Amino acid sequence: MAVKPYIDIVSILRNALRSAPGAKYKRLSAALEKSILEGTFNAGMKLPPHRILADQIGVTIGTVSRAYAELERLGLTIARVGDGTFVRQLGQENRREAGFRNFIESTPDLFDMSRNMHIPGAEIPFFEKSLKELSEDKRIIQELMLYTPDTGLPRFRQAGAQWLSNGAFQPEAEQVLCVNGGQHGLMCALSSLLRPGDTVVTEQLTYPGLITAARLLGIRLLGAAMDAEGILPESLDELCRQNRIAALYCTPTLQNPTTSVLSEERRAAVAEICRQHNVLILEDETHAALLESRPLPLSHYAPERSVLIGGLSKGVSAGLRVGYVHAPVQMVGQIAAAIRASCWMATPLAMELATRWIEDGTATHLLRLQAAEIRRRKEWVKTCLHAVTYRTHPQCPHFWIEVPEPWRASDIEAELKLMNYLISTAESFAVGRTAVPHYIRASISNTAQDDSRLQAGFQALASALRGEAAPSAYR
Repeated sequence: MAVKPYIDIVSILRNALRSAPGAKYKRLSAALEKSILEGTFNAGMKLPPHRILADQIGVTIGTVSRAYAELERLGLTIARVGDGTFVRQLGQENRREAGFRNFIESTPDLFDMSRNMHIPGAEIPFFEKSLKELSEDKRIIQELMLYTPDTGLPRFRQAGAQWLSNGAFQPEAEQVLCVNGGQHGLMCALSSLLRPGDTVVTEQLTYPGLITAARLLGIRLLGAAMDAEGILPESLDELCRQNRIAALYCTPTLQNPTTSVLSEERRAAVAEICRQHNVLILEDETHAALLESRPLPLSHYAPERSVLIGGLSKGVSAGLRVGYVHAPVQMVGQIAAAIRASCWMATPLAMELATRWIEDGTATHLLRLQAAEIRRRKEWVKTCLHAVTYRTHPQCPHFWIEVPEPWRASDIEAELKLMNYLISTAESFAVGRTAVPHYIRASISNTAQDDSRLQAGFQALASALRGEAAPSAYR
């Protein structure tokens, strides 16, 4: 970076450390945030490397890392692995959050098409009925008020095995662990089976929750090349030959964000490559449950090295936070230890409700209702997307939409935000320094039941893509 901006950053941060109150990393992030918003530091400018800046202003590397992470959370900077941290274009910053922000707390004037959420409503009467029935069973209530095994009660694990079963893939309950949702399951698997500094291969565009978890745990990510079907086995093989790879994380069914579904032939090839290179497989089936008929999981092809993560969050109920992890017998104890360390056990009440719904068919019924509502909404908005190039799947709750030249995905995102619509760009899913395609993800699963606003959002998106509502950068 140029000498003058570098001197400015060091001077600004030294002053912030001397004069501002609060934790050091917050003083640093607040000072940098102010400078970026005031235009002192322009879009595209590279911030100093963590170690160099830490030495110059007299703080630890961890303090600088936390300050940079806060700026990235606010959307003011973007970190590129191996390249550095850069100031983003103004107008793309996130709304300031106080801790975590739940979906239902979103600002009412914003219509959020950026996230895939469970469409709520159908499960409410079943929830009321189940709670009433449960309230009359004193023995079960007493059991649920106690500590349970870290892996879950036997009947909970059996229900999890039933939920994850798929054709020839029939899990054993002893290999199933109960977790508080898929993200919790992913964190437990990563933290127990990998070490800081390990390298994980994933698709070049992948689930943002993995990127966040890997950064938190000190795990390095490498992106494998993809095509319309998903991850390319030859790219995975090449990365394994050139690097010391500990694990593969992938979503072979309804890949997030590209909506692709890996063929059975390619699943077998991926499993064999992982076997040849002694690579652990972490498979995410969060969205796969939405498919009425889905391919066999990678766990079927390489059961000795595959960890399968699934749950009820996308198809049945997000608020229950019920998930399951299926793992080889020799790994169950390690993952159980991570569950015990993170929350001691999955919440028994939620697990009890989920178990009852899986056993009596309610979960499958709600899953089918969810899939039907997704299809209905997509048919409703497809009429808006004529002359727009996109990919999707009938049971997938989002569209993967190409941004035509001369527009950029960030321009479309900014234009829609001015109209109070939120979408996601490919950058949110990108791994490493690979060129990011100009695509956006737009979901139909906003909790609002107003079809007219959903259609209006997609109409605004389509108009921007066709140049009828030109992005402000080109006006």
